[in-house]
Amino acid sequence: MSGQDVAFNPNGKPARGYLALPAEANAPGVIVLHAWWGLNPFFRSLCDRLASEGFVAFAPDLNDGRIAQTVDEAQQIMSESDFERRRAIVAATPEFLQSWPEVRKEAFGLIGFSMGASWSLALSSERPDTIRKVVIFYGTEGSDFSRIKADVLGHFSDVDEWEPMDGVRAMETDMRTAGIDPLFYTYPGTSHWFFEQDRPEYDPDAAELAWTRTLEFLRP
Repeated sequence: MSGQDVAFNPNGKPARGYLALPAEANAPGVIVLHAWWGLNPFFRSLCDRLASEGFVAFAPDLNDGRIAQTVDEAQQIMSESDFERRRAIVAATPEFLQSWPEVRKEAFGLIGFSMGASWSLALSSERPDTIRKVVIFYGTEGSDFSRIKADVLGHFSDVDEWEPMDGVRAMETDMRTAGIDPLFYTYPGTSHWFFEQDRPEYDPDAAELAWTRTLEFLRP
């Protein structure tokens, strides 16, 4: 397994990301869309973990190099960021991942966290033939669910001040109305960001269970 920083050019403008390759070639691809903190060491290590499980994992840097340590810093980055720039980076990611010879030439898996979950749903809607499975962690801001062809797995907290259960249930209803049969799990007593090991909200038991479920879901 090897991980490396890589560059690509959405709309002709340089962007960066982190790519982790497994030991074997012809591996399934997985796109990782980070939370609003940026492409920090946790999300890089997640790509490494996916590669150790036999996936080619790529995480584009949606913050253009900026990393937040606190909620206030993350909110400032969000307020100063260019929405269309982020959209362009997300949209260019499938072609970039497909360009690597190690990647199996088939539809990808996709994992998104909070802000990245919203972008994951948007990309699944805009590229329905490219995304075969999408995993969302504590994110509900939606898109045109009627266009999504992917299977959907969701991981949520039951006491999440950022993503209340009412919103999760509403999204599940909207997905079912659109013909999607999502598989949603709730992790009692956890908080937003419970999966992220570098956050104070991290819950190791819930994170390990979510990881096991995610791997089972993503495997071809």
